[in-house]
Amino acid sequence: MDKLILVTIIVVVLGTCVWIYNRLVRNRNRVAEAWAGIDVQLQKRHELVPNLVATVKGYVKHESTVLEKVTRIRGHSNETVETRAAEESSLSRSIGRLFALAEDYPDLKASEGFQQLHASLVEIEDHLQYARRYYNGAVRDQNTFIESFPSNLLAQAFGFRSASFFEIELASQRSTPNVSLQ
Repeated sequence: MDKLILVTIIVVVLGTCVWIYNRLVRNRNRVAEAWAGIDVQLQKRHELVPNLVATVKGYVKHESTVLEKVTRIRGHSNETVETRAAEESSLSRSIGRLFALAEDYPDLKASEGFQQLHASLVEIEDHLQYARRYYNGAVRDQNTFIESFPSNLLAQAFGFRSASFFEIELASQRSTPNVSLQ
């Protein structure tokens, strides 16, 4: 009878360890999948920037510093979430300055190409915001599980690490809304 109780306890402990390990792996894979979703949206955003810069260049020849900064920032790609977030926020600020610059050029602002690029950017940034929310939710779940007892024991033993949240500014959120009181 004592052996049966001991075997039952061992089976329960091993079963719990297997369940915890599998959940850790599932959470890690969910974070990786969510990051891939963000990466896809960032890539779309980066592909749109040269078209936006080219459109603005045709109208604004003497504002080259803003255009150069947008182009320069776009070319980087880094490993850590924090560095990538800082880089993308910098790109958003530069794109915001580009849109602010467009306000001074009514012909540019009215051009169909610029309007389409602006609409595309807003759409991409909406998708990026959804991807960021999904990623941050997956990170939250993973971090909570890694830091909770008893899963923290297995997480530490098998080298599972907390992930970083991804927070960036979006250019479309920085634009000043047009308000008409007429």
